[in-house]
Amino acid sequence: MNWSEKTYEQLTKQELYSILKLRVEVFVVEQECPYPEIDGRDPECLHIWMEDEGGIAAYCRIVPPDQEKESYSIGRVIVHKDYRGKGTARKLMDKAIQVVEANYNTDHIWLSGQEHLRGFYASFGFEEMTGVYLEDGIPHVDMKKNL
Repeated sequence: MNWSEKTYEQLTKQELYSILKLRVEVFVVEQECPYPEIDGRDPECLHIWMEDEGGIAAYCRIVPPDQEKESYSIGRVIVHKDYRGKGTARKLMDKAIQVVEANYNTDHIWLSGQEHLRGFYASFGFEEMTGVYLEDGIPHVDMKKNL
């Protein structure tokens, strides 16, 4: 398996298509959540994914600070269904945290995680910063990891 890290400008058309296809397959179709998956933030993000012969196994993006959140965040954390339960998500989060620590001047990382994954994110040192709230009909919680 190979890791890739690319800015939006560095992505090929095929890479972008594969990323968006996976995100829509899981976040919109599999989770039965019709929402605008393409949110306008991709051009400013760093995209990280693990790939093998079969395509993208896992993906996330590093989102720069905006006016609401004053820190970098890890978003769109996704593992293809064929790679779930094999430690792939843990490898992806380790990689994403390492990339943030190595490349960005920040003292913490933020994420908005689905409620059922808060224990998973807590295992990386993320702490809950909000109560549970609905985002696009799915329970979420904001979490922060100090670096």
